[in-house]
Amino acid sequence: MVSSRGIVSLIPLGGQGEIGKNMWVVEYNQEILVIDAGVMFPDEEMPGIDIVIPDISYLTERSRQVKAIVLTHGHEDHIGALPYVLRQLQVPVYGTRLTLGLAQGKLREHGMDNVVPMIPVRAGESLRIGSFKVDFINVNHSIADVVALAVHTPVGTIVHTADFKFDHTPVDGMVTDFRKFAELGDQGVLVLLSDSTNVERPGYTPSERALGENFEEFFRQAHGRIIVASFASNIHRVQQIVNAAAAHGRKVAFAGRSMINVATIAMDLGYLQVPPGMLIDLEDVDLLPPNRVAIITTGSQGEPMSALSRMANAEHRYISIIPGDTVIISASTVPGNEKLVARTINYLFKQGARVLYEAVSGVHVSGHASQEELKLMLNLTRPKFFVPIHGEYRHLVQHAGLAAEVCVPRENIFIAENGDVLEFTPDSGRVGGRIAAGPVLVDGLGVGDVGQVVLRDRRQLAQDGILIIALSVEKETGQVLAGPDVVTRGFVYVKESEALIEDIREQVRQIYQRCRDRRSLEWLPVKTAIREDLARYLYERTKRRPMILPIILEI
Repeated sequence: MVSSRGIVSLIPLGGQGEIGKNMWVVEYNQEILVIDAGVMFPDEEMPGIDIVIPDISYLTERSRQVKAIVLTHGHEDHIGALPYVLRQLQVPVYGTRLTLGLAQGKLREHGMDNVVPMIPVRAGESLRIGSFKVDFINVNHSIADVVALAVHTPVGTIVHTADFKFDHTPVDGMVTDFRKFAELGDQGVLVLLSDSTNVERPGYTPSERALGENFEEFFRQAHGRIIVASFASNIHRVQQIVNAAAAHGRKVAFAGRSMINVATIAMDLGYLQVPPGMLIDLEDVDLLPPNRVAIITTGSQGEPMSALSRMANAEHRYISIIPGDTVIISASTVPGNEKLVARTINYLFKQGARVLYEAVSGVHVSGHASQEELKLMLNLTRPKFFVPIHGEYRHLVQHAGLAAEVCVPRENIFIAENGDVLEFTPDSGRVGGRIAAGPVLVDGLGVGDVGQVVLRDRRQLAQDGILIIALSVEKETGQVLAGPDVVTRGFVYVKESEALIEDIREQVRQIYQRCRDRRSLEWLPVKTAIREDLARYLYERTKRRPMILPIILEI
């Protein structure tokens, strides 16, 4: 679907009705600008899947029209899909220094150094990209160097807020550029795309700097080691932890691959300041007294292989939790991770640690705008049309209601789903159609080769296991020469269920004999009969539905 002159199209390829894999397409006069390229992490319905990325088939079919990818910030849900996207789209990537530093680190992990031009930009700059003029606007979030975007087209201006909040006392002193948003509102904003993540929270989101005093108090009270788990990308949070450690005479060690990588990049680029001589290697922690050590680690979401989880399970190579340790989990729990986080906290308590987490102490503030800040963004920009973005469906609906209360007519608000083609003229907006925009599943080196059928099989294997039936038969007559042999995994343990296994063998013999009596020895119908009849028998006997795999070997 190609925009004609006088129409600008906005197409979400991800991030609508979900948390993650954010990606938007701005299209005008057969030119395309892509905003972000993020990943989403799999839920419990996707066993074995590593990550989920957007379907970019719409872009690959129009690769000559794609002018650039513009990144708003360096979080995984905005840059994580870049290695997969850039294998198919050879286009320049624009972003701030920290964002590009993190993106380049991710590309290096995939062996993709210098595959496309990476063009650094600064907040306050404006660049011409094809028919688009893009303004980069400083906003605050839970990572440094975040920019909102104003994309000027001949049809009108589209403002994309990125993930944002209004922080009047940011750690780096770089406040949101209120004046620029107000100027855009005065000039006229055609469409506002605004972050919906915290729309359910009334009031204002506290400043990141508010945590500094809390960390100071936690460090003052602790008499043993301090271990702080946070998102690796939250450089301002890490900086405040480093500041508290320095104030109390503690050395700092980083734990977890992503924490080490991000901290190294941030220090190299000047976004993270660690006093000389303060940083130590993790293996040297035990050489210092416990009250002179602070460890900053990954694992705030209870990820099974993260550094904090391995510490909690006494499986970490260098760090074991000991009584007297203070563990601070400085992050909110991402929906879906509640059980993992609770299990990690329980294990930490069992190891004798004092554990501080969001439910019991002020160890975290959000990086997303609450209701009053969302209203402020709407009033500053005063858009003609409004599209809530970045959130589950309920978030989008509630943000739409908020916009209607503030300044936008309900008929000018669009709750878009992934794949919707929103078409705007200076005076009108509509959903002009749909394109393919489903999730693409990444499993190991496979990209998109795992679909719903494979996931269904994996769920069945996880729930009821597999039963393999092996028969050896004489090729000409169909006479059974050996078997049926029964192999089971995840269904029953053979030695403890010998009677059931023998009954299964007898059932297979009877089913096979019925097929022979009907002179039906085409192997596909025979296998189908074994699978279906045995499935009914097993459900009657066990109330389980294992995957049944018949194997017939002709001799």
